[in-house]
Amino acid sequence: MAKLDKKVAIVTGAGQGVGRGIALALAADGAAVAVVGRTLDKVRSVAAEIEAAGGKARAFHCDVKDAGSIAALVADVVGAFGGVDILVNNAQEVPLGPLSDVSDEAFLAGFESGPLATFRLMKQCRPHLAKSGEGVIINLATSAAVRWDMSGYGTYAAVKEATRILTRAAAAEWGMEGIRVLTVAPHADSPGLKAWIEARPEEAEAFFRTIPLRRIGRCEQDIGRAVSALCGPEFGYLTGATVPLDGGQANFD
Repeated sequence: MAKLDKKVAIVTGAGQGVGRGIALALAADGAAVAVVGRTLDKVRSVAAEIEAAGGKARAFHCDVKDAGSIAALVADVVGAFGGVDILVNNAQEVPLGPLSDVSDEAFLAGFESGPLATFRLMKQCRPHLAKSGEGVIINLATSAAVRWDMSGYGTYAAVKEATRILTRAAAAEWGMEGIRVLTVAPHADSPGLKAWIEARPEEAEAFFRTIPLRRIGRCEQDIGRAVSALCGPEFGYLTGATVPLDGGQANFD
């Protein structure tokens, strides 16, 4: 019996990259996965990939910046699978650039798709997570928030740090309901990272030299499997923490 058998997981931003890797890993460990994204063709493709491998998945459309879309998503997932045991808040629009170059609109979109969407999804899923008695929320952050040189990353790190604070608050407030809440901060070979490498090759090369393991994580094997493990019984006493899945590069102390 797989460790996540009979569990139902929602993974946002699951059409590619880290979200896809997490969805694949959770399904491989037995969870039924709601593969969620704005682009339905992408999430349908990932759901089909999971089912072809013998797992259970279904694609769902959701605009995480819209409260009504979030409420409809959770209702649809509960209707399809009977509940929610795991919530992975991965979707995020990334506001990058020097402070003087980032528009109010881009910064606001970062907040709406990041901490505000996380806040809304956590609250919508809370009754179902509490009902299971072993609910787990995984929120995604970034090690950019603890870079010594924040140039070009201030607004991105700001929205991700807000999400980290929500993790700590939910862990403290909902622990008595059997809900664990964790943050992971990954480095992964996602489309976003590849675009960053192409745009800033010298900065990327210097950055990679600061990673003790000297490599970037793989979306499914390194990030997805770690997230799946955190959702399992072996980590049943861990909550409120930020887990850096980054080859030893970051320091969140």
